[in-house]
Amino acid sequence: MDKRFIGKFFLSILVGAAILFCLLFWTYISSIILALLISSALFPVYLMIKKLFKGNVTFASLFMCIWIALILIIPVGGFVGTLSNEAYDFYNRSKDSVSLRKIQEYLEGNSTLAQRIRKAGKMANIKLDPKALQELATSVGKNVGLFLSKQLHSMASNLLSFLIHFFLMIFMIYYIFRDGDRLKKYISELLPFPVEQQELVVNKFREMGKAIIIGNGLSAIIQGILGGFGFFLFGLGSPFLWGTVIGFLTFLPVVGASVVFFPASIILYIQGKTGPAIGYLVYNLCYSIIMENIIKPRFISKGMHMNPILVFIGILGGLKLFGILGVIYGPLIMTIFLTL
Repeated sequence: MDKRFIGKFFLSILVGAAILFCLLFWTYISSIILALLISSALFPVYLMIKKLFKGNVTFASLFMCIWIALILIIPVGGFVGTLSNEAYDFYNRSKDSVSLRKIQEYLEGNSTLAQRIRKAGKMANIKLDPKALQELATSVGKNVGLFLSKQLHSMASNLLSFLIHFFLMIFMIYYIFRDGDRLKKYISELLPFPVEQQELVVNKFREMGKAIIIGNGLSAIIQGILGGFGFFLFGLGSPFLWGTVIGFLTFLPVVGASVVFFPASIILYIQGKTGPAIGYLVYNLCYSIIMENIIKPRFISKGMHMNPILVFIGILGGLKLFGILGVIYGPLIMTIFLTL
């Protein structure tokens, strides 16, 4: 047979096999990426555990997997149930009517702020009459509550798929810890890039894992808890729901949790609760400034700092393309692209 025909035939089979191979991995790409990020971020902890087990990589890897699984399963399991119920209750309260009497009375009053708001509304061609406000508030309440309720119930209904992804992630973390050095060496020999460039990409990926899992992730959890506690403390209602929203919004640079606590402070002020409004605003500003400017930078290396607009676009684009995991994929894609 013609050697060129054999070569083309082999190449076509290779391309077909490569496409199928990628499709197999693409099905569980989220689990794979999360496993890589978590293991790279917690690798220093793994090294300490390995010392405790006197260099036994199998027991050290197993211990890390059990520890990670317990951290993820126990708190998240109870939290998701509470959040689901609260989101559904919020939706039920919002779908029928939302009480805006105080806000309507204030906007129709003669205070300087109310006059400026009405003037700005006219300039922007936005109606601020009671009916328009009622429709807007009802729409926002229904959409936020219904969206979160649907997402959480969808997660519960797809429990088998979720468990498969979760255990695959834990399984991968175990082998990354146990055989990480050998796997890295094997992949390094396959790639047609100089070792120095490979190390640069690997180091950037490790820094990104630390930034996302420890820096942004830990910051989001802490700010979400503090934000939810603020809603409970100042009597705003639905602390789990809005604490979760605040936690996710902290991934966005510049605006962050202020998207929630500034409007909440204004609502308290319009309701005539001037003291609580100022106290609530100061409370949120204090923990936000401390987390964003003191604590978070300690977990994110200087090499990981990106222009805020790039991070903002990366996260929003990631959410659009990949859903909730876009908060991870967006900055990750941006970082790897800029590194390359």
